[in-house]
Amino acid sequence: MHYKEIARKIIDLKNTDLEFRDKLIKNKQFGKGYNPKMEKIHIKNAEILNNIIDTIGYPTIDKVGKKANEAAWLVIQHSIGHPDFMKKCVKLLEVAVSENKANPQNLAYLTDRIAVFEGNHQYYGTQFDWDKNGELSPNPYDDITKVNKRRKSIGLNSLEEQTEIIRKQAKKENYLPPSDFEKNKKELEKWRKKVGWIK
Repeated sequence: MHYKEIARKIIDLKNTDLEFRDKLIKNKQFGKGYNPKMEKIHIKNAEILNNIIDTIGYPTIDKVGKKANEAAWLVIQHSIGHPDFMKKCVKLLEVAVSENKANPQNLAYLTDRIAVFEGNHQYYGTQFDWDKNGELSPNPYDDITKVNKRRKSIGLNSLEEQTEIIRKQAKKENYLPPSDFEKNKKELEKWRKKVGWIK
């Protein structure tokens, strides 16, 4: 069964998110803390998508098409203020990937994002943050050889190549390191506790 209306709705959620992100980039505000309006968009999108998932199950490719399936993943990936929703989705996405109804790379990104927010090592090296030297670097992972093997198994480039791409993209988007690394770290910690990623 193909849910055309729902597919359109999911794509709209993604567009709302990305249009506002572009606006922040244009106004050189991207990356300056978690923008309150951006946070509101992410929270609202998560709630709408959660209702959709409760109605039709995970929006797999066979149900909503490739475009809306990718859009759903992006909305989930940005639902960082809803740990329970993200954890619920990662389980559903695992099943969808095992049935060839979703992209394994999306599962890798979501798994890593949850691990990083929980303070664990990431598995595929997909998540980046500013380091002490003001460089965008991968969040902690176990072993570069293992990470690159896992990345290759799902068709991703090497972590070294990806690091280069991410740093170039940040320059292009005028995404700058925080002026105070330690303060930024503490604020993130506080936020992670507030929304329930860590105790």
